[in-house]
Amino acid sequence: MYSKFNTWLNNPAYFRYGFVLVWVISLVLTFFAAEFNGYFYIFYIVGAAFLGLGFYHKSPWFLVILTTLLVVCRFFFSPEDGHNLITFLFYIFTYLLITFISVGFMKNYQRTKEDNIELIKALSNALDMRDTYTMNHSENVARVALDIARGMNLPKKVCEGIYIGGLLHDIGKIGIPERVLSKSGKLTDDEYEIIKNHTFIGYQIINHISYFAENGVLDIVLYHHERYDGRGYPEGLKGEQIPIAARIMAIADTFDAMTSKRVYREELDLQYALSEIRTQRGTQFDPDIVDVFLGLYEEREGAG
Repeated sequence: MYSKFNTWLNNPAYFRYGFVLVWVISLVLTFFAAEFNGYFYIFYIVGAAFLGLGFYHKSPWFLVILTTLLVVCRFFFSPEDGHNLITFLFYIFTYLLITFISVGFMKNYQRTKEDNIELIKALSNALDMRDTYTMNHSENVARVALDIARGMNLPKKVCEGIYIGGLLHDIGKIGIPERVLSKSGKLTDDEYEIIKNHTFIGYQIINHISYFAENGVLDIVLYHHERYDGRGYPEGLKGEQIPIAARIMAIADTFDAMTSKRVYREELDLQYALSEIRTQRGTQFDPDIVDVFLGLYEEREGAG
C-alpha cells in the first residue's frame, strides 16, 4: 500500500483523475443513493485532499475556486446540513485547510525528491572527478539511458529509476585503487579482476536503500556489465535474465565510453561508435534495445 501511494505521489495526474472521479461519485450518490446521505462528506473530504495533491502546482486562486465549487456541492446537495451562512463558511474554511495542507505536503515531497536527485548528482560528480577523462560520464550515461527508456515507452517510475541508476552505476569505483582506476596502459588480469569488483562494491554501498531496490537502481549498479550472450559479469546472466534497466544501461555506458576521451585513447567517432553497437546487437547487447537506441540517432539525424 505504501509503495502504491508513493507511485501516486510520483504521478500527480493520478490525484487529478481521482479528484474528478470522487466528485462525480459524490454527485451520483447524492441523487441516486439518498440512504447513504450521511456519509457523503467522506467523498468531499477525499476530493479536497486529492485536489491539493493533484493540482499543487496551480495558482492559489485556482485552488480556492475549485475548493469553493466542491463546498457548494456539499452544502446545497446535502440537505441534512441545513442552509445557513455559518455552516457554509465553516465548510469553506475546513475544505480550504485540507486543500492547502495537501498542497504543502505534495510540494514538500517533490522538493525532497528534487533535492535527493541533486545529492545523487553531486555524489556521481565527485566520483567522476577522480579522473578528468571520465568527467560527466555518469551524467551522460544517465541521459542516454533515459532517452532509450523513453523511446521504449517505459513507465515514468521506471524511467526515473533508470536515470538515477545511470548517475550511480559506477559508484562502486569509489572502492577501486587509484593506481588501477587511472592506469594508462593495458590492465593485467589481476587488475581487471579488481575493476570488475566495482559492481558488487557499488551494490554493497546502496543495497540498504529500499527505494533503490523498488525502482531498479540496484539491478543497474550490479548488472550493467552483464552481456546478452551470457559472457558478462558478475554473474554471467544471459538474455532476459538480465534486468531490463541493466540491459539499457549497458548500451548507454558503452556508448559514452566510446565517444569520450579516456586516459588510454582519444574519443571515437560517433558513427564508428554507433556501428560498433550495431555490430554487438544480439551478442553484447539486447537486439531490441539496440534498435531503439539506433532509432533515436536516426531520428536526430533526420531532424537535423
